[in-house]
Order: sequence, then C-alpha cells, then structure tokens
Amino acid sequence: MRLCVYLWEGRGLGVKESYYVKLKIGKYKSKSRVLKSNENSIWNEEFVFRVCDLDDELAVSVYRYDDREHGLFGNSGGEFVGRVKIPVWSVAAEENRNLPPTWFSVERPKNVKFIDNDYVGKLLLSLSLHGGDQDHSNESKLASSNDSHSSRKIGESKHLMKSLAGRLEKLLHKKDEISTTSDNSSSEVSALSDHEDSAPEPSGNFSTFEESIELVKFSKGNNETPENLPGGILLDQTFGVSPKDLNKILFAPHSDFMTNLAELQGTTDIHEEPWKLISEEGKSCLRRAVTYTKAATKLVKAVKATEEQTYIKANNNNEFAIHVIVSTPDIPYGNTFKVELLYKIIPGGVLMSSSSGEESARLVVSWTVNFSQQTMMKGMIEGGARQGLKESFDQFSSLLSQRFKVVKDISDKDQMLANLETEHKSCLAVQYFWNFTVVSTVFMLLYVLVHIFLCGSHELKGLEFGGLDLPDSFGEIITCAVLVLQLERVYYMILYFVEATLRRENDHGIKARGDGWVLTVALIEGANLASTNSTETPDPYVVFTCNGKTKTSSVKLQTLDPQWNEILEFDAVEEAPSVLDLEVFDFDGPFDQVSSLGHAEINFLKHTSAELADLWVPLDGKLAQSCQSKLHLRIFLDNNNGVETIRDYLANLGKEVGKKLNLRSPHRNSTFQKHFGLPPEEFLVSDFSCSLKRKMPLQGRLFLSARIVGFYANLFGHKTRFFFLWEDIEDIRVLPPSLASVGSPLLEIILHKGRGLDSRHGAKVLDEQGRLHFYFHSFVSFNVASRTIMALWRTRTLEPDQKAEIEEDERDDDGGKAFLLEESGPHFVVEDVKMTKVYTMELPLNIKSLMKMFEGGELEHKVMSKSGCLNYVTATWENVTSEVQERRVCYKFSHRISIFGGEVNSTQQKSTLPNDNGWIVNEIMTLHNVPFGDHFRVQFRYQIEKSSFAHNSCKCGLYIGLMWLKNTKFEPRITKNVIGMFTRRSQEILQLVEREILLTCQ
Repeated sequence: MRLCVYLWEGRGLGVKESYYVKLKIGKYKSKSRVLKSNENSIWNEEFVFRVCDLDDELAVSVYRYDDREHGLFGNSGGEFVGRVKIPVWSVAAEENRNLPPTWFSVERPKNVKFIDNDYVGKLLLSLSLHGGDQDHSNESKLASSNDSHSSRKIGESKHLMKSLAGRLEKLLHKKDEISTTSDNSSSEVSALSDHEDSAPEPSGNFSTFEESIELVKFSKGNNETPENLPGGILLDQTFGVSPKDLNKILFAPHSDFMTNLAELQGTTDIHEEPWKLISEEGKSCLRRAVTYTKAATKLVKAVKATEEQTYIKANNNNEFAIHVIVSTPDIPYGNTFKVELLYKIIPGGVLMSSSSGEESARLVVSWTVNFSQQTMMKGMIEGGARQGLKESFDQFSSLLSQRFKVVKDISDKDQMLANLETEHKSCLAVQYFWNFTVVSTVFMLLYVLVHIFLCGSHELKGLEFGGLDLPDSFGEIITCAVLVLQLERVYYMILYFVEATLRRENDHGIKARGDGWVLTVALIEGANLASTNSTETPDPYVVFTCNGKTKTSSVKLQTLDPQWNEILEFDAVEEAPSVLDLEVFDFDGPFDQVSSLGHAEINFLKHTSAELADLWVPLDGKLAQSCQSKLHLRIFLDNNNGVETIRDYLANLGKEVGKKLNLRSPHRNSTFQKHFGLPPEEFLVSDFSCSLKRKMPLQGRLFLSARIVGFYANLFGHKTRFFFLWEDIEDIRVLPPSLASVGSPLLEIILHKGRGLDSRHGAKVLDEQGRLHFYFHSFVSFNVASRTIMALWRTRTLEPDQKAEIEEDERDDDGGKAFLLEESGPHFVVEDVKMTKVYTMELPLNIKSLMKMFEGGELEHKVMSKSGCLNYVTATWENVTSEVQERRVCYKFSHRISIFGGEVNSTQQKSTLPNDNGWIVNEIMTLHNVPFGDHFRVQFRYQIEKSSFAHNSCKCGLYIGLMWLKNTKFEPRITKNVIGMFTRRSQEILQLVEREILLTCQ
C-alpha cells in the first residue's frame, strides 16, 4: 500500500526563524524544504510512503533550522518544536480511504525544554491510502519487525557518515556563499536531505492505471478546465459510455482500442512508457511518452513520431483533460514545429432512451501547431497537418462509434424543442390546490353531505313549510355562512387556475416568416426571481428584443420560479443578429409603470451553438443580483436559405459600396474565425491593410463582417487583436491627413458609452463621456475602405421599422388609409357601463377650435403623433342619424406608452348638446396585443361646453369606464391601471391641443 501525504501549510507555529518538517512512517522518512521566517507559510508538498501495516503511525515533526552553526560536529538536525501523530488505520477507515484537508494541532512533548513559548500551532494535512490488501499486512509487519533493529542501526550509521561528509566539505570549501546562505541553497540542502532520507520510488510507476488516476484526482491544481486549442475542433461527439471508462479505453496502457486503431492506420513499432507522477509549477500530473512509426503516405515516407501525453485535469466529477505534444523530427522542417492535441472528456448526462440510467461521455479533441522558429513553409505545414489530422480522426471516430453508441448532439434543435411540447399540468394542479383552504372546504362539504344523508327527512318547525328548511340555531347559520365563503374562495381559485393554465400570449407558437436568419428562443423557466413588494409574489413575464423586434412571453401568476416552456421565433432577417436583449417585468396591468425584475444581454459571438442550446442566463440589476435570479433558455440561430442569404446580402451591400463583393474562400473565412474566436456562421465581407493609431502606429489588418469590426496584428510574435459590434458604434468620422498619420486620412470610430470595453486596449482615447475612440489610417485605398465601412454600419444600425417606414412614406397616403380602415372595428353600442368622471379642464379656446381635434385634419395627426401614436389613421365622419355622426380610428401605441406596443381600434360618435351649447363625443376602444386586452373594452365620454367663467373659452369633462367581457382576478388592478393611464394621457393631449392652437393664432 502507498500512503500519500499532502503538506499544505502551517499556522501559528511560534517559530521566529527558519523551519522545516520531517515525516516518518515505519522505516521510511522524508523531509520538507526549509522555509524562511514566516508564521503562516505554505509548503504545498506531496510525499508518498510505502505502508506495510495499518497499525503504523505517521509522525510529522516540526524542526527549527539554524544555518549559523558551524563546526565539524555542529547540530545539523535542527531544534525540535513539536509533533503530530496520525494512525494509518484512521485513514483507511475514511470514505474512499481519503482524509480531506484537516488541521492537526502540533503537540509539544513534556521532556522538551528548549521551546521558546507554550503555543505551538497547527498543520494542514490531507492523506489518502492507495492499493494493497489488508490480508498481506501481517506478513509485512513480521518482515519489518525482523529487520527493524538492523535497519535502524544502518540508517543511523549512514546518517552519521553523511553528516560528517557534509561538514568536511563545508570546512574545505569555505567561501562567501557559506556565510550568506540564500533561499536556493536552503532548498538544495532540503532536496538533498529528501533524497537521502526518503524511501525509494516515492513517485515512480504505479501498479494500476486506476491507482495513478486516483492520485491525480487527489492532487491540488487540477480543477481548471482548459480552453480548446486555437487550431479548431477535430472531434466533438457524445458516446454512450461513462467518462471514466472512455478515459481508460483511450489512455490505459496497452489499450485494445488503440491497438485496433494502430492496425487500421498502419502504425507500427509502438512503445508505451509507464505513466509517471511529476510535479510542475506546484501541480501534480501524470505523464508518459509513446513512440511509434507512422505509415507512409503518397507524399511522406514512414517516419518515427513521439507523443508526450500529460494529464492536466482529472477530478471526482469524471472530467479529464489530456494534453498531447506530437514530435516528428524526421520529416522536412520537422524540427521547426510540434503538433499539439487536447483531449477533453466530460460527462454528457444520462441517456434519455435508457431506462437503466446509462451515462454518456462527451469527447472534444482540438489541435494547433506550435512553431519553435519562423519558416516560409508555415502555411503549407499547417494545411498538411490539418488534412492529416482530419483523416486520422475520421478513422478514430468511426472505430469508436463502432464500439459505443453515438448520442445525438444536445444542440439539435428539433430534439430540444420537442421536449417542450408536453407540460405536466397535473403536478401543477396538485401543487396549486394542495392548501388549507381547498382541503378544509372539501372536508366541510363532504361532512355536511354525509350529515344530510344520515338525517333524512324531519318534521316542520316554526315558520318552515314544505320546500323551505330554515336554520334551527345560530350555530347552523354560522356554519352555513362559513361554508358559503369557503366555496366562493375555492370557486375563484378554480377560475384563476384555469385562466393561468389555458391562457397564451400571441407571440408563443407563432412561426417565423421569410427566408434568412431565423432566431428561435425557447424560454424554459426562471429561478429565484426578485419581488418588488415584500408582501406580494410577482407575476413575471419576459420581453425579448432583437434587431428592433420584440417578443413577449405569457404572464405567469404569483410565482418566483416560473415554468414557461414557450417557443418564440423572430421573423427571418437578411443579417445574422448579434445580440439578444431580455428583461423580466412584474405584470401590473397593460399600461403599468413597468417594474423591472432584472435584465440581461446575450452576445451570440461569445457563445458556441452548444452553449446557446442550453444556457442559464444570470440577470443583472440590484434586485436580480441580490436574489441571484436567472433564466433558463435554449437559443437557436439558423439560416433557412443557406448560402443564398449570404450572396443576397453581399449583392445588396455591393450596390451601396459601388463595388462587387464576392464570397471569401473557406480557408480565408476559417482564418478570420480563428483570429477572433468567432462561431462558424460568421463570414468575412472584406479586409484591409491599415495602421492602428495609438502611442505608436501598429500595422495590421482590419477585418469586416456582417456583425463585427476586428483588428489583428502580429508583430514579431506579439499578437494584438480586438473586435466590437457594429451596433456599438455611435459615429464614424473622416479626419484630414496630418503629420502623425504620414499624410493619410484618418478614419475615427467612436463607440457608445460603456460599449466595446473588451477592446479598450486598442483605443487611443477614452473621452469624458466614457466613449472609446479608435483611429485607423494608411489604407491602400482609403475611399473603398471608408465606403465599405460606412455601408456596413448603415445596414446594421438601420432598424427594420425604419426601413418599413421609409417604404410606407413612398406609398400613396389614401391607399394606405383605405387599406387600414377595411378592418372591422368594434360596433358602437353604448352599454350601461359605470362611468367615472376623472377631471374637468378649463381651456382658453372656443368650442369650434377644440373640436378640430376630432376632424381628422393636420392638428389631430400632429397632436396624436406627439403623444405617442404611430400610424395614426382616421376615417371621415358619417351620418348615423340626423343628430349623430360616427367614424373609426386606428393607430398603434409606441413603447413609451406600453411596453407591449399594442394596436387600437376605436369607434367614435359625436352629437350636439341641447341648445347647441357644446358637443358630446363617445368612444369605445378595443386594445389588441396587450395582456388581457380581450377581457375588456374602454369607454370614453368627452363633454365639451361653454365656460361660464370667461368669454371665448370652454371646459372639457372626461368620463372613463371599463366594460368587462371576461372575468379575471386582475380586474381591480387592471381597472385602476387603465383609468390612471388614460387620465394622464388625455390631459397631455388637451395640453398639446391648447399649445398648438395658441401657437397657430400667434
């Protein structure tokens, strides 16, 4: 058996000078390095001992080191401070025979008289026991007891001889370095002592592969997941096997799979060295070398290759990372480069199709070429390595898939979205109705029914007669009242539940239209959402915004952990979107002062498709961060028109630039994506050679794609790279030539405040407003570069709504009005609705001037446009009767009025007051695309009459009421919200009318 001891650190040892630690178990000893004066010092050293008997004790002793003592027989062992004793059987009794890091108090022996103070301190140790069997412990114990006496004598003699030899060497070679011992010399002395005192093979070969892996898992510093190598991904597949077994199959000595792969690829003369434990930069890792002869190809003869395989990560979560360096010095230019591979094995989850809960493992293999010196053949070498590795790993993947089932990729859109179709409403119903109110009501009702059944008929009493049964006591009256109240509460709870489960928003399930880039967002659930009111549970909904378009989820009632399972699709666009903005709100009515529960921004360029396919998004904001709120999303970005979308985009862009733009080669696109770590759907539009102006000009290339502006430079191996989004740009300016730009015009790009901070190292100026300024000059063709950049910027920043507005302005106004008014509005029927008088306003206008607001002329359109009405269209007044006229009005709310937008269809009727003293205007308004908009209608009554206070003035009274078509628990809240919003809005409109009329009169 082997006992692994990890010495982490010591605290409060009370030693003012240098000190070290000795470890001993049985006849095996070792010693740590010497640490200089520090009361809280860190060793981070690992020791391995052979254990023969579980009854042995590990003794860890602390000594003070004094390098000032001289002489042939000076005390070279140091002064004893204290000791910790740990029985081996206590480690064996722990789970998995591992004792986690534990603080042990250093005990001071009573017979020691030269301790400086009473407080000794403590040591942080962790231990693990590996290999061996307890059945052989007795034999080992007997053998060790027979040899203990002789071993002790031999050890003492050897120690004395080595001590004498060291003192003689110091006396014969006295120099300045003896009096001024450095930290390095102390470490060397410590290392020498370790070599002399330690048992043989403390960190050599291991009896089994599993034992070596367990030791690496226990070692510190193996928890960081390495990034994929920049050359690209050679293999990314999930197999139906556990990560531990897959790791064993690929890297265990003399693996059958690797033997079969070697036969398939024609590899011969394979020699595998055993795995060895090494320490690098304070981390323990396994390493071995594998040599073999690669089969000859059409271009290269058979050559010898050497692989250096190193475990850089292995933990208890069954995550493994193996770094492989392949050297082929016999091929042309083989001494100038090495190929690096990174194998990452991570858990892939439990297979959905497996009833036994079978595990899966995801294997990701990436690569790169590391050049030790510059060569003109670099491009050819990289291309040849890429082609050879691709062919090799195609065979690797094919052979592995024959052995294990290949699991479908988690990022598959159809599979992921199919799981959202089924919602488990039964569990929701049980959770909702399992409360005291419902249970107690059901119990009381059953109790009463059983009582009625048992009692049967009874004789009439008091004022009762046939068919009328009155309560016989006050207790019966109270019981009936309680039962009725309980039944009423349960009734409303049932209505509330049906409304919450059956209601869907208009954006859920609507399929995307058009050809191009389609963004699909699956909103799964939320967790730990915040509440703006500590006494109420929020009613959350989510608003997604991308490329100026908005999609809204349904409202989930009274929950902090909502379950949506909704699919929202954005219509296809020509350019791939860059960013998705989302914000969570607390519903309080269709025109509420939106209470935000958190927001987030998702940059598609910083996530892979696999990450976007299953993403937990933390929300920003004070409330959200305090509650650690987050949303679970699945995002898919697809091009349903293939390469034609890119060709059409380049053709339209070429018209603006005045130059034909063609698709770049796959190699050029791949290089561009590798420079900036971009997803595979990103394609290069154009690139230009230029200089970046900073303190010193930096020559490089400016890369332009549909979504980003990127700069890349490689100056003698020092790489500078950054990129920012087109949407981040606030302004682009052309500056005249100057001496600093070597007579070349400058292109200045200014970003919005707080944007592009990842590219800050490339900016020359950060102004007072927090905006970054970038300067580019020395273009080969400045006019072509500036036109291309300006065209791309305008294309990205011009929102689809603005494009549509431009197209609509070119149409005939009359045709547009006729089209809009063909839709059927609400039929005007004045219901008996409770109308509330909200205000009466005195205006310094006559009645005729104020009624221009209802004539459909320039004044009405101007005022309504300023008040937040988009696409405002009115019909002409038509006579319904001899005294009543009617018209229809259509428009859309801006997001300033309602976060949902929303469309309005209203019917207005006007009639004169008796004696022609004024007008009454009645209006019934229907709201579309707002939550609960189909539950109610809004009714207005404007009463305009002459004012009795001033000549040539009038007063306007407004009455508002809501006509409810469906019941909802939110009726009081929505009524309050709608009336308050329209009260403020109508006052604003009348003030605008007054201002416009008075300005016209002046």
